[in-house]
Amino acid sequence: MHKIKRWIGSVVCASFLLPTQVYAEGSELTEPKLTLKGHTSDLWSAVYSPDGKVILTGSSDKTARIWDAASGTEIATLSGHTEGVRNAAFSLDGSRIVTVSRDGTGRIWDAATGREIAVLSGHESMVEALAFSPSGKHVTTGSIDMTARVWDIATGQQVFKLSGHEGSVTDIAYSRDGNRIVTGSQDRTAKIWDAMTGAEIATLSTHGGMVASVAFSPDDAKVVTGSSDKSARIWDASSGTLLTELKGHQRGILRVMFDAKGERIYTASSDKTARLWDIKSAATLATFSGHRRYVMRMSLSPDGSQLVTSSHDKTARIWDANSGALLYTLGGHLMEVEDAEFSPDGSHVVTASYDGHARVWDLAAVAGQASK
Repeated sequence: MHKIKRWIGSVVCASFLLPTQVYAEGSELTEPKLTLKGHTSDLWSAVYSPDGKVILTGSSDKTARIWDAASGTEIATLSGHTEGVRNAAFSLDGSRIVTVSRDGTGRIWDAATGREIAVLSGHESMVEALAFSPSGKHVTTGSIDMTARVWDIATGQQVFKLSGHEGSVTDIAYSRDGNRIVTGSQDRTAKIWDAMTGAEIATLSTHGGMVASVAFSPDDAKVVTGSSDKSARIWDASSGTLLTELKGHQRGILRVMFDAKGERIYTASSDKTARLWDIKSAATLATFSGHRRYVMRMSLSPDGSQLVTSSHDKTARIWDANSGALLYTLGGHLMEVEDAEFSPDGSHVVTASYDGHARVWDLAAVAGQASK
């Protein structure tokens, strides 16, 4: 029987769940429900399929792998890249996977079988960013060759090249209607493009540092950019006009995202915190403090009530998404945690670490026991 130590007074109680220490500010979990073992080097990404049945991981060992989310069994190894897999994603219908690599290529795979369908060749250097179109017919990849490229998923052929940046393309996002693409770059700008023609619509150009992350609002009316200049900025997605600047982080911003209503924005920073902002007032509504190193990525639970952050302090943390209260610290990884994502039903989180392992955490069960 595993034990839960509750460090509030001197009460000690027992549970059949994960070993955990429960502090006043949250529960520290040290053993996951599952550990996904098979990669031989750093994990750079982990994500659930849209139906939540499988998990996809990408690694510096030159492979991506598909795992059964319930049992942790490896289903397929996606081999073929000659350098590390920097990113990997499912199409919205879950039928296709795209991986991008330091070898300068992307690859399309059948998500059910792991069979390679096409190699996306054309970039002249390492590819790090990717985004599927909402229709699933196209995928856009971004490279340190200063271009983004749009590819046809059915054929693997390049549809067009998005040229104009003067630095590496760091991040990519589609509007929800699929009509526009936004790219962020090391050249201190973001650009909005027509997704049908590849024409440049606007350049978002007032940041004083690299634009590391970009996102459209749920209604496609706004774009948010996060930069190494410590600020996030909100823009009109049609005209490119700057609307609001969010200031408060002490170091660069690594990730940005809107909430489901498009009224608030979350930012993750190398200052060891994440923040929640009100768009209208530009005020900080909550600061998520506790990590000891960079906050690399973040994800909202499907109902918007919880935020998970991954950090180079070897942990991921789950917070109340509205108040900033710490709920759980997911410990046990031996090296930096690069990614953390909720399952589609919000009951689990997967974390990916440089220790070569992904871990699956059963949050619903832990929450039930910790509350007793």
